Amino acid sequence: MSDSTVKTKLEFKMGMATREAFGRALAELGKENQDIVVLDADLSKSTYTNLFAKEFPERFFSCGISEANMVGIAAGLAASGKIPFVSSFACFLICKGFDQFRMSVAYPGFNVKAVATHSGISIGEDGPSQQGIEDIALVCALPGFIVSVPADEIATRALVRRAVEHRGPVYVRTGRPKAPILYSSDEEFQFGVAKKLADGSDAAVLACGLEVVEAVKAAEICQAEGIRVRVLDVHTVKPLDEEAILAAARECGAIVTAEEHLLDGGFGSRVAALLGERCPTPLERVGIRDTYAESATPAELMDKYGLTAPHIVAAIRRALKKKQIRPPR
Repeated sequence: MSDSTVKTKLEFKMGMATREAFGRALAELGKENQDIVVLDADLSKSTYTNLFAKEFPERFFSCGISEANMVGIAAGLAASGKIPFVSSFACFLICKGFDQFRMSVAYPGFNVKAVATHSGISIGEDGPSQQGIEDIALVCALPGFIVSVPADEIATRALVRRAVEHRGPVYVRTGRPKAPILYSSDEEFQFGVAKKLADGSDAAVLACGLEVVEAVKAAEICQAEGIRVRVLDVHTVKPLDEEAILAAARECGAIVTAEEHLLDGGFGSRVAALLGERCPTPLERVGIRDTYAESATPAELMDKYGLTAPHIVAAIRRALKKKQIRPPR
């Protein structure tokens, strides 16, 4: 785990969407590495892979509305020594391409990079047919995949670069809305190394993606009440930063996870499994509970489905209550 100084909520500056940061990073990396090729499924304007296509049309392949075939083509390009990036909305890329990811990428361990955009329910009015809320669970089930969920544009740029450097399949989950900037431009990121954004010993919130800023806000609310909350940006869901998570469990004694994804099989489930095996700890999970969402504004959806700072604060209080009544070891 690395420490990082986070800004207070009054200093948060709104940055670009993580999907746009991905597209811009990819275009930059294309200048550095001639082996990078990009495949898209008729959504290049939305995924921002059109920026790469404009710079390197000979290395960009539009596969049409055929996500499964796109993944298969990427596997073939990887087998020939290229570094293929495949991109589409999370629900289309992973749900439609899962069998090809399983048999053509994960099984042979090919060097394919999958970057999904429009993940979670924060895409808003497009509704449940385009809200990817199962993707983390699905990709984490694929052996050999790294799964990363960056919180802001700085993290996204760095982790896309790490994806190129890593030999093997990588999944990066990005979102549609603009995201607050949490990090300075020179922040370093490594897969599997969480970022500590706030320190505390009463409880710890482990978050990924858009939920990281909500966790920071929740910690500030708790601080005003005299509750010191540690916040970890666990930007790599697979592999987890086990050292940082277990340290938070031992030192804080109460854990809350927060994710913009179904609780079943998601980030919180992975943390729960780790704690159950290594360090049983009072745990509360914030996420989407066994339901699809609906069409509404992103703010309305995030609040209705319990993903905003006040909901995280409530989960912290529940975890602290469990901590207080927990029998001695």
